Amino acid sequence: MASSTQDHRLHHLPTPCGTTTAPPPTPSTQPNNLSEASDSLSRLLHRIPPTLSLSFPGRSQSPPTTTASPPLISLSDPKSILHSNLLSAAKQQGFFQLTEHSISSHLAQSAEFESLSIFNLSHDDKQLCFPKNWPLGFDNDDEDDDNVVGQSFCLDELCSVESNLTEMELTSLRKLTCQMEKLGLQVIEELSCAVGFENPIGEDQTRFCSLMWISESDGSSSNRPLSSGRLYPFAVGLTYQIRCRKYTMLADSGWVSVSPQVDSVMVTLGDIAQVWSNGKVKKVRGRPVPSSADVVEVSNCVSMTLLVTLPHDSTVSPLLPKSPSVAGGDTDETQVLNKEDDGLGENNSKTIAQEERPMFNSFSFEDYAWRVYHERLLFKDPLVRYRV
Repeated sequence: MASSTQDHRLHHLPTPCGTTTAPPPTPSTQPNNLSEASDSLSRLLHRIPPTLSLSFPGRSQSPPTTTASPPLISLSDPKSILHSNLLSAAKQQGFFQLTEHSISSHLAQSAEFESLSIFNLSHDDKQLCFPKNWPLGFDNDDEDDDNVVGQSFCLDELCSVESNLTEMELTSLRKLTCQMEKLGLQVIEELSCAVGFENPIGEDQTRFCSLMWISESDGSSSNRPLSSGRLYPFAVGLTYQIRCRKYTMLADSGWVSVSPQVDSVMVTLGDIAQVWSNGKVKKVRGRPVPSSADVVEVSNCVSMTLLVTLPHDSTVSPLLPKSPSVAGGDTDETQVLNKEDDGLGENNSKTIAQEERPMFNSFSFEDYAWRVYHERLLFKDPLVRYRV
């Protein structure tokens, strides 16, 4: 990626080299008062001390999961087959595994080794090298929360580090982030063709930004409930399958356990993709996390997931397909039927090709991301309030 493009895109996200920024403005007034009251009650309940008898679903025990086999999609297939497979996976599961991609296993393994070196830093060095600058930085603020397992880092697309520690090299991690971002943008473009919504890519790739989310889980915490940690809105998420490992994630159908094949890329569709498709595709909330059984076998387990998301100043809305008349088509393509006399002396015009009605209202990405990240809406779909 050109440095000018990176600078422009980083302007929309807080850079990890600066000081901690003030919280963004509170979300704009919502028309649904009942939803606001429900959110206020949710925040109040989460502040109740854990010594009280009140408990939340999934807090005292691992959530029930179903085992699913992620649909296998090859990027080398002809477009017609590729789009047919993408459409099926997007509408039925909201996740799939990609093969025949350009990311090498050697690069992924090297990036994992570099990621482990980050977690080996002292607590003070982690805070110094990766200052908290939402959503970027080192996150260990919830170490006493029963729903959080391990630590995590959120890095920008350049894997920027504010440090004088010259021995820290993240060359492979940066290269992996760059290649996975390109793959993610390709998935979005192919998905728009398969599902039938307006292509959000175009020629302006500054409309997107990427976050590399690195998480660590240890075997000593494997008896805790599974959690994807902090939630953040995204269009697509990508996780390279370095070795045979099971993941657990929260899909629209509930908790799902999957085991992608080695060297494939696990792709999850996020809430932004669901809005873009006008509700046609299903989604996954949060990032896939290694299942507890695998964590027991490996003392330290690192998970690297790239989220292709949006700059903070973006507006999220359905990308409805343009009607032939808007796209410059002929009148015949809209199939307009005219009846001069319907018995009432009035003209009766009907358009057979009806325009698709939006299923979501437009909303500010920054307000939405702030709410999802801080309120931990794990058991409540945060998109409900924006449905028409």
